Amino acid sequence: MELTGKVALVTGAGSGIGKATAILLAQQGVRVGVLSHTAHEVEQTAVEIQQDGREALALVADTTQENQMQQAVQQLVDRWGRLDIVFANAGINGVWAPIEELTLAEWSHTIMTNLTGTFLTIKYTVPHLKKQGGSIVITSSVNGTRVFSNTGATAYSTTKAGQVAMTKMLAVELGPHNIRVNVVCPGSTKTELGANTQRKNLDRIRFPVQYPKGNIPLDGGKPATAVQVAQLVLFLASDAASHITGTEVWIDGASSLITG
Repeated sequence: MELTGKVALVTGAGSGIGKATAILLAQQGVRVGVLSHTAHEVEQTAVEIQQDGREALALVADTTQENQMQQAVQQLVDRWGRLDIVFANAGINGVWAPIEELTLAEWSHTIMTNLTGTFLTIKYTVPHLKKQGGSIVITSSVNGTRVFSNTGATAYSTTKAGQVAMTKMLAVELGPHNIRVNVVCPGSTKTELGANTQRKNLDRIRFPVQYPKGNIPLDGGKPATAVQVAQLVLFLASDAASHITGTEVWIDGASSLITG
């Protein structure tokens, strides 16, 4: 998985899976543009990478804003002259609620962040990837792909299913340019994302199910760590996955095979 000299863009790099992936890529010799709309978080990620003797560039942008993404990608390419790896990871859980209580504003915010943000990230990086080929990895979820039992997650699951469809469409379109496109689908993962989920009145619509032995068969029932997901992204970004494209990979300890 030798990646020395390559350049990557990681969105949502201020915390969680994005931060863990940025650090892991940097440890493999990748020069990493770390992007988030939260300046202090992404600057801290860049500092941690630089303190390890690696190269990182903090980029502050909202992935839903076209001009900001266009400028951030250009800033990265101006710095290092190329782009090889794109990890479109930025996203939110948003509001989970009964359909009649989910507002249009809440729906639109989740759609914009998760789907439009992914679209803009890829749209403005592809011209640079086409120059020598590369790898795009998208963060989806078990929700909307294998799991449909998290009642109320309608907006979120719709975006996650949409990201898988986007992956498959672009794998065919970009394959002739030697650009691979894959998608990771994490299950329960130790990040801050779950704590930021807004849940409204879900008890009255949730279908009651109990798992007396737990719902994660692997590894004693423990959720994945951000580093474990980052290791999967590293594999898909590397030449070790040189013939893998258009593929979704679930990383959930088999939980989605139980709770789907």
